[in-house]
Amino acid sequence: MPRRLALVTTFMQFSCWKCAQLIDLPPASRVGSRDTCPRCDRDLHSCRNCNFYDPTKHNQCSEPQAEWVRDKEAANYCDFYRPNPVLSAKSSPPSSDAKKKFDSLFKI
Repeated sequence: MPRRLALVTTFMQFSCWKCAQLIDLPPASRVGSRDTCPRCDRDLHSCRNCNFYDPTKHNQCSEPQAEWVRDKEAANYCDFYRPNPVLSAKSSPPSSDAKKKFDSLFKI
């Protein structure tokens, strides 16, 4: 009897830079320059959603060959665009957690 191979389809997941909506990207597909977030309708093919986006770098991009983009939140046609799978929008630890950790240093 022939063996059947299970076809494993893995989706790349990334999140919208604005609202943190998780978006599944099917294998061998790309984010189009006109694609928008289903929740907040922000452009997905933007610098803010790119793996190369780095506000500390020159032109806010770690890809040295990429052209300068004026509006980092708007859609663009950058050939180096790669969705950032680790983005989380506006996630900062609550200040109360930091205060608790700080206070725990001085407990006897």
